Amino acid sequence: MAVQFPNKDEIEFKEKFVERYSKLTDWEEFKACSLSFLRRSIRVNTLKFSVEKLKKRLEGKWELEQVPWCGEGFWIEHKGIGEEKRRDIGNLIEHSLGYFYTQEAASMIPPLVLAPQEHEIILDIAASPGSKTTQIAQYMKNTGVLIANDYTSERMKPLGLNLQRCGVSNAVMTLMQGQWFRNMEFDRILVDAPCSGTGTIRKSLKTLRMWNPNMVKRLSITQKQLVETAFNILKPGGTMVYSTCSLEPHEDEAVVDFLVNKFENARLEEVNLPGLKRSEPILEFEKEKYSDEIKKCLRIWPQDNDTEGFFVAKIRKEKPAL
Repeated sequence: MAVQFPNKDEIEFKEKFVERYSKLTDWEEFKACSLSFLRRSIRVNTLKFSVEKLKKRLEGKWELEQVPWCGEGFWIEHKGIGEEKRRDIGNLIEHSLGYFYTQEAASMIPPLVLAPQEHEIILDIAASPGSKTTQIAQYMKNTGVLIANDYTSERMKPLGLNLQRCGVSNAVMTLMQGQWFRNMEFDRILVDAPCSGTGTIRKSLKTLRMWNPNMVKRLSITQKQLVETAFNILKPGGTMVYSTCSLEPHEDEAVVDFLVNKFENARLEEVNLPGLKRSEPILEFEKEKYSDEIKKCLRIWPQDNDTEGFFVAKIRKEKPAL
């Protein structure tokens, strides 16, 4: 059961936010879950350590619960009581050694949907701090080439540290706006786009203070530029995954709708993962109607799986007819 913040009644939601989200989901469920503590979770880094070895190493002092949709993912809680109960997972020696990555369970979904293969050329267009990048690298088994890009030097610092800590040796870091990629081809591309983060309230309450409709609209412009760029440099037959930790239709369904309407060879594929509860995608919002194909996208609210909220779309670039 989710544990509520002790001062939850003092947290204010903007009137426009309440009005907006009351139309999109069960407001009381969403509010209750968003004001509860987020379960800590880790992903075993199989580039350095096996799942079974890490379980044996941690299970003496830590409770590990399997994340249903990710074989390397576990919710983790210390077995101690009161003041002896540890919460500082990042201070464990196993973390420092790169045996695991502290990663939210819903954040593990996009790389799973991308389904990286060995010896491919893959782009993570907005990679920092590296949770999904290192996950992609472990599925590639450090083969092929993984381009890990981000757009500021400050964001490159944690990305570089995490790639090194996790033993990633097939990655090349690039520093540029994602929209600048040209004249290249990739087998798979992850666009985990910069977003308003409204699915992460329980981890970052400042999201509520920062939120406003104009910010959402500005972000959607950047997101559309990123997916268009990514689709242009995706190989025919290749796969692109678009994801956000936002629950805003303008940043999610509307962006994917823009892409499939712009490119005749863009095909959405169903996103299905074992044990993952999902909600219906939004097909109409603020007088905008989206393609029925959007039903294939994955929208999860925090209350669906007691995680962060997330949106994921899997897009295939059809090969030209012979």
